[in-house]
Amino acid sequence: MSRYVLALDQGTTSSRAILFDRQGNVVAVENKEFRQIYPQPGWVEHDPEEIWESQLEVAKAVLQKAGVKGEEVAAIGVTNQRETTILWEKATGKPVHNAIVWQDRRTAAFCQELKDQGHEGLFRERTGLVLDPYFSGTKIRWLLDHVEGLRERAEAGEIAFGTVDTWLLFRLTGGKVHATDPSNASRTLLMDLEKADWDDELLSIMGVPRALLPKILPSSGVFGETDPALLGAAIPVAGMAGDQQAALFGQACYRPGMAKNTYGTGAFLLLNTGEKKVVSKKGLLTTVAWQVGDKVTYALEGSIFIAGAVIQWLRDELKIFQDAAESEKLAREVPDTGGVYLVPAFTGLWAPYWDPYARGALLGLTRGTNRSHLARAALEAIAYQSRDVLDVMQEEAGLSLDALRVDGGAVQNDFLMQFQADILGTRVDRPKVHETTALGAAYLAGLAVGFWKDTAEIEALWQRDRAFEPAMKEEEREELYGGWKKAVERSLGWARE
Repeated sequence: MSRYVLALDQGTTSSRAILFDRQGNVVAVENKEFRQIYPQPGWVEHDPEEIWESQLEVAKAVLQKAGVKGEEVAAIGVTNQRETTILWEKATGKPVHNAIVWQDRRTAAFCQELKDQGHEGLFRERTGLVLDPYFSGTKIRWLLDHVEGLRERAEAGEIAFGTVDTWLLFRLTGGKVHATDPSNASRTLLMDLEKADWDDELLSIMGVPRALLPKILPSSGVFGETDPALLGAAIPVAGMAGDQQAALFGQACYRPGMAKNTYGTGAFLLLNTGEKKVVSKKGLLTTVAWQVGDKVTYALEGSIFIAGAVIQWLRDELKIFQDAAESEKLAREVPDTGGVYLVPAFTGLWAPYWDPYARGALLGLTRGTNRSHLARAALEAIAYQSRDVLDVMQEEAGLSLDALRVDGGAVQNDFLMQFQADILGTRVDRPKVHETTALGAAYLAGLAVGFWKDTAEIEALWQRDRAFEPAMKEEEREELYGGWKKAVERSLGWARE
């Protein structure tokens, strides 16, 4: 009798495996970090074999830890770091190059070329994305242009492309299945959002042969079965979604107007817009949230590059404290920041500004400024950036938010959560289960095999740990936010030649 669903959560710095029971509770977790490779400034790579080996290792370890056999697992759900690009030989499963990670900026010049040729409007309209090195399409093109003989082999159908979900699925099924889901495919710059299929015109502009690409299948559905030698049974791989969309699903944000924010190294806000594809005019991305059966659900997404990373910066570079958790204690030692604003635009600003030339700025310093003010300003910056995105989201979607569901490491910081509620003027809901990304993958997989009946059953499982109600006066909120907008203006365009 299968009593569990296994989620494989393949992230940017580590691979995790989490076993969930029928109530959506965590039964056991295993985690393994792997190498980050920086061949030159602005370039980031991973070894695809390390991604696979670390993911397989934790999958085996979590079953062992829980004393669970392969046949007791109803299904496997996969969620992944998105946009990271891998090419491999179909016949052998051997990668032809390191994976190019989503953070990698090596294709900036090619993106500029495409803009100069006047293609931006077409890509925006058809894919919901902006022409930026962040997405997979230009990374595929780079590999085809820079690995000797690769383009010819790709055109001959010998090479497979995949984002990390596709790579794991290929290896899990012993090379039998080459597929992805629309949430991941919608992050490549190559998929038509309306049709949830690859677009020949975009492929030709990008110079990517169709023969490389995986089949696009619904996010919840049986993709294939694992090779029994791996986990002791042929387990259906039945759910796949990119990490941010999986978190939206795991937070049970199934109705239009429901939103979640994941506070990790960066922060990712997604707003469910239902069956309506809202194309943003103000720097948000339109993305597929998931496909269940024939029904595609869309979302608006705003990415904030630096969230938790600003706290790591205070810890590692400025040595203001030794442990990230101390930031909350310090922030509470002062009634406010004393007029100090920290704009953490260390690598530019993303949504809704999309300015790669913005740089970090610390403004409003006086002789009385101390480390507590800096810690508080850093935490407040995370909340201000989230408001930047949410204001635009609600306006463009014509939907108003009744609460924001939150997850990710930084949600343990009660000061940040309260300030977030205050600066938004909206309730912030922290759930009991924090592993919402993995949970979303588990739910998608479990739905496909009947482990859970429908989304209504899943919705009933969502439980709140704590609600943070806004307590700040409107006047104070707008004054503080006005100061933030002024600080951001100072940081824009700073590094332009």
